[in-house]
Amino acid sequence: MQTIRTCLTCAFLASTIGCMGVVTAPSTAEETRDFVDGCDASRFSPRPLDPGQRGPWEVGARNLEIGDLTVEVLYPAAPGSLEDQSPLQIDLRDALPESQRSLISDDKKPKVECDCYRNLPLDQGAGPYPLILFVHGTASWRTQSLSLMSHWASRGFIVAAADHPGLWLADLLAGICGEPVGARQDLVRDLRVLHDAFTVSQGELSFVSGSVDLDRIGIAGHSAGASAAAAAATLAGVQTVISLAGNRSIQSTARLSSALFLGGMEDQVIPFSQTQRAYENSDFKRRLLGIEGGGHLIFSDICELTNGDGQNLVEIATEAGVCGTQFAAQLFDCASSTVPPETAKSLVNASTTFVLEQDLQCVTSATDFEGFASEDWVEVVETRD
Repeated sequence: MQTIRTCLTCAFLASTIGCMGVVTAPSTAEETRDFVDGCDASRFSPRPLDPGQRGPWEVGARNLEIGDLTVEVLYPAAPGSLEDQSPLQIDLRDALPESQRSLISDDKKPKVECDCYRNLPLDQGAGPYPLILFVHGTASWRTQSLSLMSHWASRGFIVAAADHPGLWLADLLAGICGEPVGARQDLVRDLRVLHDAFTVSQGELSFVSGSVDLDRIGIAGHSAGASAAAAAATLAGVQTVISLAGNRSIQSTARLSSALFLGGMEDQVIPFSQTQRAYENSDFKRRLLGIEGGGHLIFSDICELTNGDGQNLVEIATEAGVCGTQFAAQLFDCASSTVPPETAKSLVNASTTFVLEQDLQCVTSATDFEGFASEDWVEVVETRD
């Protein structure tokens, strides 16, 4: 991201950036904090100008049950709250049908670690924070894109992602193996349940009460989740939709500010041509970015997850004899990617954050989205109003 970083830094030195004027919070016994203005009365800790750089917040994580949904919520944590905490680790065996979990031993399970920490207090000194609802893809799970979600939270967003009945890995494998499957798939219903829960912000979500900006919501989804995000664009407060390897167009509403379509040029599951067609058939401000050498899963952490023996997820499940692995493996589109994983993550982090911060935090960028065209491994960049 060197080109964009250089442009942003130079512009910052030359002038004050738009609506990000710095204000100082009242002194407290603990500290004096600086803030930058957001939309309306919101305020945020100063963030790096490069949207691909991690933000100033440590990230808290809470695992909640909302209705019939298991939900991961990531959020900006209070300054100074990280003491003697270990990074969050996820046991992916929980994403298997219950009958299959014991087949993978502790020493064979994949390592899934997040630069985030369980149950830290929310930073109530800043905000209110825009809400991002993330929808995973077919045969996946709520933390498939944990590094991306954590990146957003570190830059001042509250992010929620659920295991979606009928779509997530456990239900797909259960259906293949003749075991009981969860509720019927209805992704828009799931998003409505999450949306309504944050609107009330009671019970397990009471910790975000008064700190979540329900007038500024983004919905992001991967693959089948991208279609759900497009379909849920009419939910109250939604201003931004991000389609990752999606193929459904998005129709304008009175509140929508923009949409972002991202695709991998080597995607063998949803070819980039389908993502491009969805972009072209949408009818309001939208952006398109195609990543050279990118496969279907570059928007997730799935291809990088291995165990201590270096085995990937399919190899682990196959060796353990997990039922249905051979069918789920058809979606394991990792071999088609030639872009370095860290480069892909940097591009996805930066481009999505660029759009989310402009639309939902009123950040005025020193560069246009077309500046991504100068980055290595970017093949297509386009913007239409």
